[in-house]
Formats: sequence, C-alpha cells, structure tokens
Amino acid sequence: MARNRQLPADLLLVAGLVLITNVFVLVPVLSGSFLRTCLGIILVLFLPGYALAGALFPAKKDLEGIERAAISFGLSIAIVPVLGLSLNYSTWGIREIPVLTEFSVFILLMCAIAYYRRRLLPEAEAFGVPFKTSYLNMKAEILEKPESKTDKTLAFILILSILASMGSLAYIIGSPKEGEPFTEFYILGSNKTTSDYPTEFLLGEKGTVTVGIINHEYRPVDYTMDVKLENRSLSLPDNQKKIRLEHNMSWEKPITFTPPFEGKNMKLEFLLFNETEKTIPYRNLHLWINVTEEA
Repeated sequence: MARNRQLPADLLLVAGLVLITNVFVLVPVLSGSFLRTCLGIILVLFLPGYALAGALFPAKKDLEGIERAAISFGLSIAIVPVLGLSLNYSTWGIREIPVLTEFSVFILLMCAIAYYRRRLLPEAEAFGVPFKTSYLNMKAEILEKPESKTDKTLAFILILSILASMGSLAYIIGSPKEGEPFTEFYILGSNKTTSDYPTEFLLGEKGTVTVGIINHEYRPVDYTMDVKLENRSLSLPDNQKKIRLEHNMSWEKPITFTPPFEGKNMKLEFLLFNETEKTIPYRNLHLWINVTEEA
C-alpha cells in the first residue's frame, strides 16, 4: 500500500475553497462582494456533502464521478439542517461566525478522514479527480488535432456561451431581486424573551422592556417612536424617540417607563412612525397592564 502520497487535488481544492470563503466572510472589504454569496452557496450546498462522500466512499469503484457529484448535493441538503439544529441548541446560536466555524470544521474533518481512508487503498484504486491528466488531454486535443474552420467556430461559440452563462449566474447571485420592503418592530420581556412582560405595577413603579427595530426597506429610514398609556404619551429620551437606520441595520434598546396613573387593563402602546407618515403609526405593538396604588 502506498502511504507517502501527495494530498489529493480534489481535497486540496475543497480545503482551499473553505479557506477562501472564510476570508470573504470575515474580511470587511470583501464581505460585500457577490463572490462571498457564490462561495457561501458552495460551502453550504456542495462541500459538506462532497467531503462526507469522500470519507464514506474512498474508492473509485464505490461511486462514479457523476454519481459522486449528485450524492454530494443530496448529502449536503441532509447535513445542513442537522448542523444548524445543533447550533440552535448550543450557547452560540445560529449566527454568522458560529455557522461558518461549524461548517468549516466539519468539511475539513471529513476531508482528513477521506484522505486517511484513501491512503489505506492502493493508489490505483483510491478515488481522485485527475485535474492534470484532463488538462493535458484537453491541451493535446486543442493543439494537436487538426480542426476545420467550422469546428473551431463552434468551439469558440461554445466557450463564449459558457462564459456568458457564468457571467449571468454571477450577476443574478450578486444582484438579487429586491423583495417586499418592510420593517420589523418587536418588544421583548425579561431576559429578552417573548414572555414575562411587566404587566403589574404599583403607582410610581418603573417597568422595562426591550424594543427592537430592523430596517428591511431597501433605503435609509428616519423612525420616530412614541409610547402611550391610554392615549397619553409617556416621556422618552431623545435618542429613543428619533432613530435613523440604514437598510438591513437593526436597533435594540431597553425602554424604561413609569405609568403615571392607576387603572386596570390599560393599553400600553409602542408606536413606530416613519418619515412619510407622522400621524398614523407605521407599526404598533401593545401590552395590557394594571397599575394599583401602593398600599
């Protein structure tokens, strides 16, 4: 068995794509590039399955090339939800950096296992993608085989078509169609959860909720927020009344308020206005609270 072999070209390519994707995600100058989206799609939809397929099927006879490519997509679709679910129940949560780290570690680990299992096989039986051989054969075909003008013209048109298709795909990925504009507006209770909202107060007692705004309007928006109890405005600091957000930017702050009078089942409203409409709330939320006089 041949044990001192070079790393297989396909596994080196997979590891290189993982590294490049990490660079495009983590480096701010590159993170806005459409290449980041392209690499991210490959990282999620192909590389996990390809690496796992390499670990499970190290021999050439296990899978044909086309079958290996097809099963790579299928395995990726099966693996991604499992990896996401494991993150969802971890302390890190489903966020960009934890997702990138988990996928990168999984792919590189599977590549290492695939390399180890291929080394246990005779070199002629181990799977590999013959990039160099394919390149030399293609070069020989182009340089040595006499071709008619018609063949050359057809080949030239085919190459142009492939390049045009790749350019169109890159443009579509890099310039996605604009979706429906909207704004997320939410309130959270204790420990930033959607429960345990403060609803019972003694007169003069303060209450706190977390208010969040996320701009998906595809433009900068100047928001104005107002908090009302039974249609009476409560005092808020200026930096919580006027909020300007760029597209895809978020704002989340604790809002502290003091009910100024007693009552039962009173409506506490959180109203959000945009710059185009100052009288009708663009978004609104409310809680029902009780305020009693201190005994």
